[in-house]
Amino acid sequence: MGFGYRSFSGVTDGENTESDNENVEGDNGNVDTSKADLEEVNRVCKVVEELFVLDRNMEAVLSGCGVNLTLDLVVDVLDRFKHARRPAFRFFCWAGEQPGFEHGSRTYNKMMEILGKTRQFETMVAVLEEMGGKGLLTMETFEISMKAFTAAKERKKAVGIFELMKKYKYKVGVDNINYLLDSLGKAKLGKEAQILFERLKERFSPNLRTYTVLLNGWCRVKNLMEAGRVWNEMIDMGFKPDIIAHNTMFEGLLKGKKKSDAIKLFEVMKAKGPSPNVRTYTILIRDLCKQRKMEEAVEYFEEMLDSGCEPDAAIYTCLITGFGNLKKMDNVYGLLKEMKEKGCPPDGRIYNALIKLTTNRQMPNEAVSIYKRMIQSGIQPTVHTYNMLMKSYFQSQDYDMGYAVWEEMKRKGCCPDDNSYIVFIGGNIRQGRVVDACKYLEEMMEKGMKAPQLDYNKFAADFSRAGKPDILEELAQRMKFSGKFEVSNIFARWAEMMKKRVKRRDPTETYRQFA
Repeated sequence: MGFGYRSFSGVTDGENTESDNENVEGDNGNVDTSKADLEEVNRVCKVVEELFVLDRNMEAVLSGCGVNLTLDLVVDVLDRFKHARRPAFRFFCWAGEQPGFEHGSRTYNKMMEILGKTRQFETMVAVLEEMGGKGLLTMETFEISMKAFTAAKERKKAVGIFELMKKYKYKVGVDNINYLLDSLGKAKLGKEAQILFERLKERFSPNLRTYTVLLNGWCRVKNLMEAGRVWNEMIDMGFKPDIIAHNTMFEGLLKGKKKSDAIKLFEVMKAKGPSPNVRTYTILIRDLCKQRKMEEAVEYFEEMLDSGCEPDAAIYTCLITGFGNLKKMDNVYGLLKEMKEKGCPPDGRIYNALIKLTTNRQMPNEAVSIYKRMIQSGIQPTVHTYNMLMKSYFQSQDYDMGYAVWEEMKRKGCCPDDNSYIVFIGGNIRQGRVVDACKYLEEMMEKGMKAPQLDYNKFAADFSRAGKPDILEELAQRMKFSGKFEVSNIFARWAEMMKKRVKRRDPTETYRQFA
């Protein structure tokens, strides 16, 4: 698989590159099931990518390309630009104006997701209203909106979605309220979820899930006193905690450093039920692996097998991560072999965790071997996969391969996110590629991404070492001329701060700072 600068095919597969994984956040990397023509998707994406960046008439060129628009194609193109809201939205608007094509709920909801994740709330609500006018609203539309507002900690706006549901004749029931309470809890707004519940509980009938999501919200913020109160109220209201509620409380006790209480609950589950399941054991084993108590973790794993529970990829991920962090690679490869024998092949998270283990050990070539096996297994890498590989190569000063990863990511149709750009810009800076770094910084913000959360002192120092001491001021001017006033102000503010600091310093200190 050619990687532009230097081919990844030049990396040899070691005997033990069967991959090991760790608990890595992100997608599982599933096989694509879209019915859209991949070549057509690639052709459209190339036009959008190149012409949007050049600020040329992207829409006119697309109109002249004879694109056969389908719902699948539009969803796939939007997915390619899921971290780049501006080109995504321009393409979305263009598609909606083409004769013979009409957006459906799927394409609207995909656009809603992109706007929600990038916190473009005014546009998101406008799109929702447009969907309402066309009769295309689905329950997923409202859930996307709730999730976006709660992730941004906009509780009042999230609750306001209920009013929109009523406006469009959607009944607000216990499932909708549970979804909102759960979203608040996952955003670590357990207190806000509880307040909302108290306000609404006279207007709906709470069920077992209602109390479970409240319990989860308090456990996430490690407020075990409130979690215990919710647990008792759940029982007082006549609900019998099921395995999900028990696992939620069990995990909360472990995260809250109440291990003795957690083990008591675990023993009660074994004695009186509900019996611990693979999820229960995964929670316990993950906690032990984080503490590097691998012998104890293995004992519980064996106990789980003896109890008749079938292991899954998640529990193997915990063990593989634990042994990998201790550099016990024989155990890692043994577990991978066992997984295959038990018909439990590695999933996307395991491959990402294996890549993380190898990149943390400064072994980028081994990480690439794992990446190749991931591809061969039919599992799609995520943006996190590429970010880890790219960062590892830049850290080991193998710049050609760092750039090659960037090219491979784009070739595979994986949309770079904020972190991708920050890693790539940093790699360009360290190699002295000042013009390229500026180009990608501008491209990042052109796409509607936030101004990167860089260490601007270090940023200026790196550019100064590369012979561009006034880079922040130049960037401020460039952004101002292109109409990006908010970003321009950020750079101008940092440029002014840097000037004041340089004035206050002794000239020799300044020389040492930028030497």
